[in-house]
Amino acid sequence: MLELSAVPGLPEIRPGDDLAALLSQAAEFSPTDVVAIAHKVISKAEGRIVRLADVVPGPRALELAAEHAKDPRLLEVILSESAEVVRADAGRLICRTRHGFVCANAGVDASNATEPDTLVLLPLDPDASARGLRAALPGRPAVIVTDSFGRAWRQGQCEIAIGIAGLTPLQDWRGLPDIAGREMHATVIAIADEAAAAADLVRAKDSREPAVRIRGLGRHVTAEDGPGVAALVRRAEDDLFR
Repeated sequence: MLELSAVPGLPEIRPGDDLAALLSQAAEFSPTDVVAIAHKVISKAEGRIVRLADVVPGPRALELAAEHAKDPRLLEVILSESAEVVRADAGRLICRTRHGFVCANAGVDASNATEPDTLVLLPLDPDASARGLRAALPGRPAVIVTDSFGRAWRQGQCEIAIGIAGLTPLQDWRGLPDIAGREMHATVIAIADEAAAAADLVRAKDSREPAVRIRGLGRHVTAEDGPGVAALVRRAEDDLFR
């Protein structure tokens, strides 16, 4: 059985805030718990915020702005966060970030930004953010840093893990028998992504409940911080959508 509950009462997060202290004041955590936390509060605490007024667009950003009717300052920030622009079409930019994530606008977003005309970026190293938060939380629960991504062939966004500490990212069933005794060859369950998506169902996008405590995943929680999100990122050479 899984039990998920949003952590209540967190204030608006600002650069330099102590997330671990705020979370521990709002809820108790055990070593077998998992905390799924929206990346934006981590990004805000880490100062990953850009004011559009401070951005000077370069030639490529100006070119894309003319082609796609976008603010060139926004495009400059997206380009600065991108290792590669995979596709630019109909006003949408699909980018590969320095972390290896393929997503819209390199994860750059204005929603739930602290101030008008500001953008929130992904954490520089979401795995390191997850490890730091885990180490600072009483009880040392596992931590998942989450973000909303679109999906190939599907409408709508789904929350996924972009940083992990203390949780097995994948459960590999290959080589095991299915219910009929046939050997499974392709079944690898994305535990961290499924936990992130489940957490998103118990919090509202317009609430101040960015963190969710998950209980019932103790068998997937590890004493070590583990490999992080890299295990979930498909290698470029294996990406059939590129």
